Amino acid sequence: MTAVTRGHPEHLPRRMAIGVFLAFALAYFFSALVRAITATLSPTLTSEFALNAQDLGLLAGGYFLGFSLTQLPLGRLLDKHGPKKVVLAFLSFAVLGCLAFSWADSFQGLLAARVLCGMGVSACLMAPLTGYRRWFDDSTQLRTNSWMLMTGSLGMLAATLPVQWLMPIWGWRALFVMLGVMIALAMVLIALVVPQWQKAVMAAGGAQMPPSDDDGSYRQIWRSRYFWRMTPIGFFSYGGMVAIQTLWAGPWMTQVAGWTAGEAATGLFFINLSMLVSFWVWGLVTPRLARRGIPVERLIAWGLPLTFVVLAALVGLGASIGGFAAAGLSLYCVCSTFVALAQPAVGMAFPAHLAGRALSAYNLVIFAGIFVVQWGIGLAVDAGRALGLAHVMTYQVALAGFAVCSCLSWVYFLLSKPDQT
Repeated sequence: MTAVTRGHPEHLPRRMAIGVFLAFALAYFFSALVRAITATLSPTLTSEFALNAQDLGLLAGGYFLGFSLTQLPLGRLLDKHGPKKVVLAFLSFAVLGCLAFSWADSFQGLLAARVLCGMGVSACLMAPLTGYRRWFDDSTQLRTNSWMLMTGSLGMLAATLPVQWLMPIWGWRALFVMLGVMIALAMVLIALVVPQWQKAVMAAGGAQMPPSDDDGSYRQIWRSRYFWRMTPIGFFSYGGMVAIQTLWAGPWMTQVAGWTAGEAATGLFFINLSMLVSFWVWGLVTPRLARRGIPVERLIAWGLPLTFVVLAALVGLGASIGGFAAAGLSLYCVCSTFVALAQPAVGMAFPAHLAGRALSAYNLVIFAGIFVVQWGIGLAVDAGRALGLAHVMTYQVALAGFAVCSCLSWVYFLLSKPDQT
């Protein structure tokens, strides 16, 4: 990781940069674990609380709803107070959310706790990316974004087979208590390692400060044609990928392909492992691609259509995909990683003093998309059943509807080509 650019006063020394990255990455690991654990626990929660597909989609989406609610105030707070103070304050609510989930005795209690968890971990990616915008050079920002997402994939990996193995020993309630404890330990590490925002700026001696007319609003973000160009693909393609990875991949393997819960947990493990490897590779190659003058927008335009081919195959094969369900879903998620490049591109499209607001606004788009797609697929499945469609067909129709929306968002991306300023 190369964090220091000669002559730039704000960039952190290499050793300090690595420590900061690892501290933030640990917190993001646990936030991703909390996010993805409902896919593994879905059979247990469905049985214990008598949940239908709509309830399950709403429960998983509750995390993303809570996450979305905080994004706009989060951006202002990050630009004003910096990553350290903000992420520590927010993670306190994540600890409470994990404990509340472990104590819940009704669907309403589970949903409220999931919303609180989502609100609590909502700064775990935006806080470091805001810091990286000021502390790292441009190519390092692309690399660390991919490696943060790789860490998230590692957390999702931990939410599959390890959770499945621990369930008979601890039970899901004790798992959430332990998650709360682990998040608290990550908070301690951040408090010890991450520099204070104001001190880092003052030590820079000549660092660029926000202009005097910056009122803390999102006006410049909302007026950006570049931001709106990236919005539909963030909502449908990026949000949809996470919605499937963190929830509907599991039911697709059990309800469509006919796998057992244990087999589905193994499948989720390999899906998340493939994502981990993909983001690790992106972290290696994106700085080199940037140096060769290959823009993020071109990579997205070339790579995203691969997801439509894979989605069409999943819908067309349906139950006949059988033992290849996890492979097909893994291929879809890997192809979708092209659109993950949009997030750091949005952050770098704005001045450093707007980075927190730009990144949080775009994250709001992504997580609103996750919530809509997760719940929307559940609604479509239940609607198909109400209309008398075959069980497998309901999932095929729901996934086909999502594929159409994702394809249209890519078409809009191609047709809207403002200059990046």
